[in-house]
Amino acid sequence: MNFNEGIKQSEKGFQQILEGDKLLSKAVVNDFLYTWQWWLGIALFILPWVIWIIFRKKESTGRLLIGGFITIILSLIIDLITNSLGIWAYPMKFLPVGTILLLPYHFSLTPVAIMLTLQIKPNANPFIKGAILSAITAFGFMKIFVMLKFYDPKGWPSFYDFLIFLCLYLAAYWCSNELSFNNISNKKSTDR
Repeated sequence: MNFNEGIKQSEKGFQQILEGDKLLSKAVVNDFLYTWQWWLGIALFILPWVIWIIFRKKESTGRLLIGGFITIILSLIIDLITNSLGIWAYPMKFLPVGTILLLPYHFSLTPVAIMLTLQIKPNANPFIKGAILSAITAFGFMKIFVMLKFYDPKGWPSFYDFLIFLCLYLAAYWCSNELSFNNISNKKSTDR
């Protein structure tokens, strides 16, 4: 296969993705929108942030948000890879755009759970805290999301979810606690 043939194949694949997106958008608009499951998903997007705003350690807001943003970025990358490989899927969609975007997981539930866990007993062993959070999430909440048809693991073992959540927590912990930050200063530096 030469380069031009690859471009043709790529365009054909892209057109198939667009057709799939149209089907998913129709499902959201015609079948999911305003159902109790849809409202639950919207609540799971908004309520964790409200809880975090109320219960966060205000003096640690910046560091916690760094952990949350790292969690969002890494979980999106993991989901882009695994969804494109068909390892797992999110049958329930909340927006009529995008094939894999699931707001409650990526942008709210996981980062907020990690940020709240980061601030509880900050001197405790991060591996133990991460393992507890990961066990509750992988073996508890993910099972509930399977029953609600928000998540289809397609045979993906819960233990692997546990490892992913543990890695997400440890990455967030490291970025929010171990990185050294200097204050941004407006002072003119003599060093150039």
